[in-house]
Formats: sequence, structure tokens, C-alpha cells
Amino acid sequence: MCGIIGIIGKAPVTPLLVDALKRLEYRGYDSAGVATLVNGHIERRRAEGKLVNLEAKLAEKGLPGTIGIGHTRWATHGKPSERNAHPIATDRVAIVHNGIIENFQELKDELTAQGKRFESDTDTEVVAQLLTSYLEQQMAPEAAMGKAMARLRGAFALVVLFSGRHDILMGARRGSSLAVGYGDGEMYIGTDALALAPFTKRVTYLEDDDWVVLNAKGAEIYQGTKTVKRPVRESGISGAMMGKGNHRHFMLKEIYEQPTVVGDTLQTYLDPSTRSVSLPALPFDWNKVSRITMTACGTAYYACMVAKYWFESLARLPVETEVASELRYREPPMTEGGVCIAVSQSGETVDTLAAMRYARSQKQTILSVVNVPESAIARESHVVLPTLAGPEIGVASTKAFTTQLVVLLSAAIAAGRARGVLTRADEERLAAALIALPAHVNEAVNMEPEYQRISEEVLAPARDVLYMGRGSSFPIAMEGALKLKEISYIHAEGYAGGEMKHGPIALIDENVPVVVVAPTDPVFDKIASNFEQVKARGGKLVLMADQAGHKRLGAHAVASIVLPTVDPVVAPILYTVPVQLLAYYTAVAKGTDVDQPRNLAKSVTVE
Repeated sequence: MCGIIGIIGKAPVTPLLVDALKRLEYRGYDSAGVATLVNGHIERRRAEGKLVNLEAKLAEKGLPGTIGIGHTRWATHGKPSERNAHPIATDRVAIVHNGIIENFQELKDELTAQGKRFESDTDTEVVAQLLTSYLEQQMAPEAAMGKAMARLRGAFALVVLFSGRHDILMGARRGSSLAVGYGDGEMYIGTDALALAPFTKRVTYLEDDDWVVLNAKGAEIYQGTKTVKRPVRESGISGAMMGKGNHRHFMLKEIYEQPTVVGDTLQTYLDPSTRSVSLPALPFDWNKVSRITMTACGTAYYACMVAKYWFESLARLPVETEVASELRYREPPMTEGGVCIAVSQSGETVDTLAAMRYARSQKQTILSVVNVPESAIARESHVVLPTLAGPEIGVASTKAFTTQLVVLLSAAIAAGRARGVLTRADEERLAAALIALPAHVNEAVNMEPEYQRISEEVLAPARDVLYMGRGSSFPIAMEGALKLKEISYIHAEGYAGGEMKHGPIALIDENVPVVVVAPTDPVFDKIASNFEQVKARGGKLVLMADQAGHKRLGAHAVASIVLPTVDPVVAPILYTVPVQLLAYYTAVAKGTDVDQPRNLAKSVTVE
């Protein structure tokens, strides 16, 4: 969830460390810090809050040194404060850490009994003190790191700076991403390729339980006491991909990129000349699949919920959707011959990775839908269906979600065709609907005055907002509520329209806006009835519908968003855009931090 960077350079590294941390701000954080070696001694600058606070401290008192580490911290153990900010240090080591050391209390008790004094509330400090203890026993840094790896439990990424050693940095990974970058007489280590993009495109991704020793000439990677080889890859990410362009926020830029990235993703899975869907070679036969289990967290889970409707209706395949953080602890039985579809923007979401590993232990074929093809989830899958969203910086997912939906619908169509549920004519009809989708998404994006007015006049003044939809629009209602919660801090909930009368309707009054996601589809009459039930109780209705739906219900809404008429199958993708933009303009109206909302992080690598 946090950001890590380490550099062995030829010139002072502090400006480079800070610039790299700025590129990692999207991951979410509440404090930041850097450490370098100055005449062999560890020197640190740390600050609570945003990076500007750290920059102010560095402006007061500079930090020289040609080797160093930096970190943006999202608090897990110990409140956000300078005391708990990373790098955490002793006189022998400085360390930055993502993840959680699960046995930290056991180690802390052991080290305290040895006379070690702890100066922070973090679990990270046990690693620093453990390494220091080994170094004091005259172990070399390499031996100390190898022994420490055998003692630590949990999911973590670590980078360590050693006093007196201007020539080496060490890193370790277990369940949290870490990448090594190769330069010309310089070396880099960071959270991901995005952190390393301005420095190098030559990257090695560490695997679970790898630990690495970097020097100016290269890297030596270990598993336990044995050296291992990992491939060096050419990253396609450049530092230029990080800009906001002419947009006020990354989130808005990424919303406006959706017509393009939806089109790019479609080009991978759809042949417009033949109007047919084509997936890469799969290690299973759709006709022999007994059941699909879909697992994800947060917004990606709602993509799974939409896809459940698609796979069940278009391919007649039974689907279970599972919140990843619950799946592995329920330990559900899985019949052999099943497929597990894991969905994650980062490909590093620790709960999804663990759920996927459980499914694999149950002899499920793993198909992943990820935005980072080099990620841990991708590497551990039998087959990967990548989205082509490009880097997503805003914490609230937008373009990653719509491209996930495009990939999942493409897969459902392919499954339906292979199983004989869809005819060739059905495939052509659905392909045509998808081909037209980028243009329709562009129309939906370019309705700024309506979104801004509704947000400022109806949603921003509210304390509570309800969303409702039926069928495949129900998950979009839930996604709309999540977006509003994430970035505007307004309490919001999404409901299936038919469930409103079973409790939530008690909340309806003239102060509670109700956003109704209502494309003209087979359940439109049902959502229209739910609309009337809310109207009868004085609810403040915001309608999202096409022209036909607006004609029927628009007169009774306080505001309407009229969207293009599309095939009902692709409607969830299109109707995602207005719920994103309503959340965005509501957050702007309330003056919240849109790209880095409080308490949230982009890549969730802790449980």
C-alpha cells in the first residue's frame, strides 16, 4: 500500500528519491521520509502528512549522500506521526517496509529481553532491531538478511540501508511487490516499474521469498541460502505517463481516457471486420467447465458481480462471486474442473492473491484479469487476460474498472459461443454493441454541466445518498455508492431495487437523494416500480436512463442524465461513467482530496 524507493547512485540521491516518492503518491500515504549515508552514518529526514512537509524539512537541512532509501507510509501499526514514519533506523540499519510483520510481538518480546529499546510503535522496527542484533553478532549483512528472512512471518517488502556500507542495498519480498532496476553503474529498487520508470526500463520482478543484494554493478538474488535467476524485462512504462495533462485531477484525466482505453482493450479481444471475439489460447475447454468462481476486492469485486450476470445469461455457466478476503477463510469446497477468475487492477492485491492460491490448491484453473501483466497474480495464473487501461494513478478506480468489464464481457461472449448458447448472429450483435461503445462512452463523458449541477445542488449538500439498480445495473449502483463514499466522504449505499422495500425504504425522505440506474432492459419495468415507491415517499430522485426511460420517468425526478441507447448487455459499462463523474464533481464541490482520499491506498498489499 505504501511506496518504496532505493538508489545506489553516482551523485546525490535525495532529489531523485523525493521525485520517485511523488510518483508513488497515488498509492496512498500519511507520512514520508528518506535516509542516506553521510560519511558512513545513517541520516534521516521524516515528516507526517504530505510530501511537501518532507520537502520543507529537506529545504531547511539538506541530505547529501549517493546511496539512499525513501518511503511513503500508510499506517498499519502505530498512528501517523514523524516518530512512526519510515525509514525506521538503528545505528546500524535503516529500513523501509510495506506490509505487515505478523509475528512482530513475539520478535519484539525476544529483542526487548536482549536489551533492545524500541523507539516507534511500528511492526517494522522489529526487523531493524533483528538485523542489528545479528550484525552485532559479527554477521555480514548478507548472512543477517538471510537469517532474518527465516524468522519473519507475514506479507512484506523490505529495503535496507546499512551504516558504513556505501556499496550495497538489500531488499526482500514476501507477498508485496518489489522490483529491481538496472542502470549504468547505478542500481534501483522500488515498489513497481512505475516508481523506476524515469531511471530505467530494465526491470526484474522479485518473487515471493526472494531477497536481493544490490551493488553498483548489478544484483544477486537469493531464495534461502541459494542464488536464483530472475528474468530482466523491458518495461513499457515511461515517466511521461504520470502527468495530469490539462485536467485538474488524475481521476478526471482517467475518466476522460475511458473512450480510448475501452477501444484499446476491445482491439485486443475483438475483430471488427468479422465481428467476432477472440481470446488467447486457454488451458481449458469452456464446455468442460463445471463452475466459475470469481474473486476480487472493492471495485474489482463489483466487476465480478456484473460478469456473473453475463456468464450465467450468455454462457449458461454457474458462477459464484466471492469477496477475496473471505474466500480463503471459508475454505469452500471447489469441484475439480472449475475455473477461478481473479480480478485486480494492480495484480498485487494480497487478499485476491491469497484467494487465488487457495483456489489453485483446490485444482481450479486460474484465469486472471489484471492491468499489470508482470504482477504476482499474473505470474501465478494459468492464463492472463490483460486490461489495457495504462497506469491508473487516482486511488478511486475508474478506467481500470471499465476495461475489466470489457474483458469479462468478451470472455463471457467467447464462452457462450463455445458452449453453443450464443449463435453466430448473437455474437455479431454483441460485437457490434461493443464496437459502438467507445463513442457512446465519449458522449457520456462530455456532459460536464449536468454532472456538475447535480453534484453541487443535489448530492454535495446531502448527508446520505442511496443508489439502486436492477439486474446487471445493481452492481453499478453499488459501485456508484462506493465512489461517492471514497472521495466525497458522504455515506452512500447501493441496493438492488427490489430490496428497497425490505428495509432501506425506511431511510427515504426529502433529504435523501436516490440515484436510480435505469437503462431500458428486460427489468426496466421493475426498476420503474421501485422508482415510483421512492417517489411516493418524497424521495429526491436522480435518474440515469436513455431517452425512452427519461420519457417515462424523467418528469418525476429532480434531475436526469440522459444517456445513449445501447444494447442492454453493454449498458453496465456505459452507466459506470455517470456514477464516476457524479462522485468526482461532488468531491470537488466538497473540497476533498480527490486523487488521494483520506485513509485509502491504491494498491492494497496488507490484510
